[in-house]
Amino acid sequence: MSDAERGGGKPQGQSRRGLARRLTVQALYQWLVNEAPAEQLLREFREEPGLGRADGTYFDELLRAITADAAHITQTFVPHLDRALAELDPAERAILMVGTYELMAKPDVPWRVVVNESVNLTKMFGGVDESYKFVNGVLDRVAHDVRSEHMRAGL
Repeated sequence: MSDAERGGGKPQGQSRRGLARRLTVQALYQWLVNEAPAEQLLREFREEPGLGRADGTYFDELLRAITADAAHITQTFVPHLDRALAELDPAERAILMVGTYELMAKPDVPWRVVVNESVNLTKMFGGVDESYKFVNGVLDRVAHDVRSEHMRAGL
């Protein structure tokens, strides 16, 4: 999909939840790199004009839940990595954390939507041109682990 088809990465092309995911990835990136407290990040991002159309409640939920349960979320996707966790780009790690959390905790969000949203975020934020393929593969395997019944049922 080209940048034009994705809305050029501009917020108006994304759903309210899609914007919340994007902001969560940005906040998690700061959390991973600068070790900023989640509450501080929530305040800072709430003050940003970019939160505007984003689903603020979903953003809050994602950021709080992911930072609170980061070890378990990370342990869920680590077995599917083809490299050491320390070698992951922080943006890729943040995206994998959001995708893994949604696969584990948001059964109302179809697994294909979670993977597709994560791939699009990786195209927007990923450090390497082909990193979206890596994220797609990891989250597909996580989905098989945590949502095998949904996948068999075609949900």
